[in-house]
Amino acid sequence: MTHELWIFLIASLMATSCALVGSLMVLRRMAMIGDALSHTVLLGLVLAFMLTGERSLTVMFVGATVVGLVTVFLTDLLNRMGKLQKDACIGIVFTFLFALAIILISAYTGEIDIDQEHLLYGEIAFAPFDTFEWQGQDVGPRAFWSLLFVTVANLLFIVIGYRHLQTVAFNASLATALGMSVNLIHYALTTMVSLTTVASFEAVGAILVVAMLVIPANTAYLFCRSIQGMLIWSVIFAIAASISGYYLAVWADASISAAIAMMSGFIFILILITVGPESVIQKIKFRFGLNRMNLS
Repeated sequence: MTHELWIFLIASLMATSCALVGSLMVLRRMAMIGDALSHTVLLGLVLAFMLTGERSLTVMFVGATVVGLVTVFLTDLLNRMGKLQKDACIGIVFTFLFALAIILISAYTGEIDIDQEHLLYGEIAFAPFDTFEWQGQDVGPRAFWSLLFVTVANLLFIVIGYRHLQTVAFNASLATALGMSVNLIHYALTTMVSLTTVASFEAVGAILVVAMLVIPANTAYLFCRSIQGMLIWSVIFAIAASISGYYLAVWADASISAAIAMMSGFIFILILITVGPESVIQKIKFRFGLNRMNLS
């Protein structure tokens, strides 16, 4: 398999896994939590490495998941005890834990084999060279297999818990009245976002993970009327941004991650001005008494 094809596969899996959980986060108005998790899991990686001396996927997943859950718990705790706004609580917890991770990396820079710039900005072009061996055979990039595992896990999570996720996303009070555990679903979703983040940003960087968690989901949110439509269209937009961003990076000799994030923003603007609620097309349809476009 060619180097370019591996990059496409890794970028597409990253985009798909981020778009799936990102849509659920956006529907629950938790987009900023995704931003916070994509940074605070760095502390989980550092602590996991310091405690075990290993960089295996299992150790990294456990460390990132624990810190991700701590992030959400502390945010909720500040919100309840301090009576602060949710976004303010996220800002306090996110910056505190992220700064702590940077200090630990700086203090133990000679012992910790983790580069904060690599984790922030990533370099997907190098991902195909970090391969995984199974029974002595090279079976491809480690990033591909970890992202494939997380993407399948996200799909199973959504399929199995779809009814609960849908109810909690649109009406948490109704979910509670129906006997659903809103907190359990909340922390389960947080766990999946943490797993997605740690699987993604070692290859593509935290900045692109934030972009893929938020932008494709909000692009689909502009016109979709159902959760199924939003999930499907967010994945389509994320993959389209990955492919177009790659060719833009090759053409401009620029960072692939930055180009993918930029194309994702470009697609958002394109959809906003063409089929968004206040788009020119919608105004023309309203002017002539036609119904809103239905692409969902």
